[in-house]
Amino acid sequence: MKKAAMAALLPLSALIYSYAEETFDVRQHVCTATRYDVAKDIPGNWSLPSSIPDTCTPIHLNLVARHGTRAPTKKKLKELNDLATRIEVLLQDTKEQKLATQKVPAWFWGWKSPWKGKLAGGELIKEGEEELYNLGIRTRDKFPQLFNEDYHPDVYLIKATEIPRASASAVAFGMGLFSGRGNLGPGCDRAFAVSSESCATDIMLRFHDCCHNYKAFLKKQEPTVDKLKEPILDEITDKLRRRYELNFTRQDIYSLWYLCKQEASLLNKTDQACALFTPSEVSLLAWTDDLQLFMLEGYGNALNYRMGVPLLQDVVQSMEQAIKAKEEGLAPGTYEKARMRFAHAETLVPFSCLLGLFLEGSDFEKIRKEQPLELPPKPPQRRNWRGSVVAPFAGNDMLVLYSCPDNSSTKYFVQVLHNEHPVPIPVSFCQLFSKLS
Repeated sequence: MKKAAMAALLPLSALIYSYAEETFDVRQHVCTATRYDVAKDIPGNWSLPSSIPDTCTPIHLNLVARHGTRAPTKKKLKELNDLATRIEVLLQDTKEQKLATQKVPAWFWGWKSPWKGKLAGGELIKEGEEELYNLGIRTRDKFPQLFNEDYHPDVYLIKATEIPRASASAVAFGMGLFSGRGNLGPGCDRAFAVSSESCATDIMLRFHDCCHNYKAFLKKQEPTVDKLKEPILDEITDKLRRRYELNFTRQDIYSLWYLCKQEASLLNKTDQACALFTPSEVSLLAWTDDLQLFMLEGYGNALNYRMGVPLLQDVVQSMEQAIKAKEEGLAPGTYEKARMRFAHAETLVPFSCLLGLFLEGSDFEKIRKEQPLELPPKPPQRRNWRGSVVAPFAGNDMLVLYSCPDNSSTKYFVQVLHNEHPVPIPVSFCQLFSKLS
């Protein structure tokens, strides 16, 4: 892509979170388990008003989105059932030792997992369907010039991974995007195509699973990440032991924190497992989650975001084609106007890193040279890297290509939106486009 063809908007230096006057809400601190409607309302000045000239019009949209809110996976269902058994053991120990029980959380007595008896998990739940459906409606309303044509798969391309929650998210989004545009049922819905590639070969949307060497690499990194998290978990374990006079282990705290995140996100319940922890403890636990996300999927290693290069190349190629169609004056309906993809946090996070989002200060120059970055600052210090914003359920990146009048200083603009908010990206992003084209 010619350098003159695109201009990145806004400087990276503006990408700084502001926590001023923030009211603590545990639902905003549950990392990638955060519901989209909560994530969109997290305060901060990481998003900025659009500076696209009024004379420019959108001609193409790229979307990379994570699936919506889902049920716990099969592995996590077992962990929650094991937690119920473990709580029974803790309570029995209390009785046998004739310890005071007034400090024991009341909900411990007789607690069972809300998902007890469920044999399969990981599916998109009702709230997740609504997240993507409403995102589809808002996308069409925000860019009416792009979605004013009759549906055709060559004009509006929709892709998803083979994983059911991703393809279901694509369907929910498409139902919102094309609502009222068809002849099916009382809602005038219409059919549309969602294409998927085998998980074994999907290097764009599921590279984290189809590359066995990369999976082995991540497995080797896990002990290092665990070592970094252990001091925080041990500190909080000790505090909860004294607070509730129960012989908690580090694994107990890990499982209770997971329960908190699931209750807060899926059940909108914050007065049970989440109430075990103080706000400062929640912040520290959220930091350990963010740390893991940073190390195993984000800027913690250059290989993580290198794995997303084929996806970014596909984005660049689609915009090249849109520019060519514009320059050649092709008739509407004969060229692509939107390419929409639905995948996972493991896809969205590296892709966002390739765009240079959520960096601290001059870190972009470091990642260009593949130099190691400092870990996200530990609370109470402020940090840009927050999993609840980087990749919540239904989190998304949009890259919108604008065409401007011939007499404009720049003929084309690319605007980047994260979770529907215009965000600043490094000016060097234009150079990255040029290298990939």
